[in-house]
Amino acid sequence: MSLLKLFLFCLFLIFGTLCSAHNHGSIGVNYGRIADNLPPPSQVVELLKSNGITRVKIFDAESSVLSALANSNISVTVCMPNGLLSSAANDQSFTDSWLNSNIVPFYPQTMIEAIAVGNEVFVDPQSTPYLVPAMKNMYASLQKLNFSADIKVSSPVALSALQNSYPPSSGSFKSELIEPAIKPMLTFLQQTGSYLMANSYPFFAYEANTDTISLDYALLRPNEGVKDSANGNVYMSLFEAQLDAVFAALDALNFSDIKVVVSETGWPSAGGDTEFGAGIDNAAAYNGNLVRRVLTGGGTPLRPNDKLNVFLFALFNENQKGGPVSERNYGLFYPDTKKVYDIPLSLDALNGTMSNPTNRSKAKVPIALPPVNQGPSTKGQTWCVANVQAGQEKLQSALDYACGEGGADCRPIQSGERCFHPDTLEAHASYAFNSYYQKMSRASWTCYFGGAANVVTQLPSNLKCEYPTMTGRKMLHLM
Repeated sequence: MSLLKLFLFCLFLIFGTLCSAHNHGSIGVNYGRIADNLPPPSQVVELLKSNGITRVKIFDAESSVLSALANSNISVTVCMPNGLLSSAANDQSFTDSWLNSNIVPFYPQTMIEAIAVGNEVFVDPQSTPYLVPAMKNMYASLQKLNFSADIKVSSPVALSALQNSYPPSSGSFKSELIEPAIKPMLTFLQQTGSYLMANSYPFFAYEANTDTISLDYALLRPNEGVKDSANGNVYMSLFEAQLDAVFAALDALNFSDIKVVVSETGWPSAGGDTEFGAGIDNAAAYNGNLVRRVLTGGGTPLRPNDKLNVFLFALFNENQKGGPVSERNYGLFYPDTKKVYDIPLSLDALNGTMSNPTNRSKAKVPIALPPVNQGPSTKGQTWCVANVQAGQEKLQSALDYACGEGGADCRPIQSGERCFHPDTLEAHASYAFNSYYQKMSRASWTCYFGGAANVVTQLPSNLKCEYPTMTGRKMLHLM
């Protein structure tokens, strides 16, 4: 980038902060509690208030948390866990009872603004049919209580629900989800005046594709931008490109009037050896630049007049979460309430950092300058293979799922095809697991299969059979 372009980019950020406050969006935070060392909810509320955070999302309806948030002027989104969806869908008396136990005792002293019915439900084909009926019953129960005008009903959707997202203007939902789930959900949101919740993680896209995605582009730092070849829009960040892919998917189904709230996004401050891009500097850059982008106003290229409303993930590092190292390191704060890195989280704090540059710590990211260009990386490839220690029965069951409901491409391991040999359960399962894993964008949870699979960083050895990787246009919903 030329010095002139960089200078203009910086001026845009500075004057956008000072002059565009009237159109700024909102920053909230996800308050997860999968940990055994977190401060009590009353202390957490004081932490939120002291950092100017006015919106919080929790993953249940824990009474101690809702009680602590009473009269705090912090808006709250609560969640009905996925495990309750079938009960909520089958009987409205269940949602009546759930509201009477989890919402009525606290509202309106606790400013509950929304109920998330489930979380990333489309990831689980068995739960998907229950989602919209559960949302409808929840809304009907809210109407009984005269709460429906003030408490919205929605459900967070992962970007894996998209069939395409590159270029952003080609965004579309997976065809198999549209009629049974997506359209009914969007119709419900439209009829009730609610909004779509979307979980967006540029980190996952960058981690899996370091050779094709610029780190500056992923971290909202100055960069040359990426042009949408279909409409000419230029994207300066992967976050905006992902969000516009969701908007394009809504437009394609004629639901352009539905607003979108980013219910989760974040970047880990630490990760394992293969979690490329995880680190404290990058986490500070992503979250710091995103907060600045949201609070300085303006929308995306496809919806320039829509304010950005974003919930960062997450408030704390959570030491009891499973999965890779990164899962335990998304927090803005350590459990002792010290900041993992120092970034502004409110408009007042942002304006303070802009007007007092000499007081900034090194960890703050008021304007992140591009690093020295180190060239494209060839790291980042991973595969999913069978775990032989899981046993024959578990491997066979997982193989059946991958080739059936999972939708893995298992044609190459059929008799007479190129990957049939070696004709062993382990080899066939490895191929099927990896096909599913690559199809699902290498999300960490897609290489588990109840313990029957593991992620590896070395290409599985089979000279006659090429294991698929997520390259080129196979990465569409990540770009």
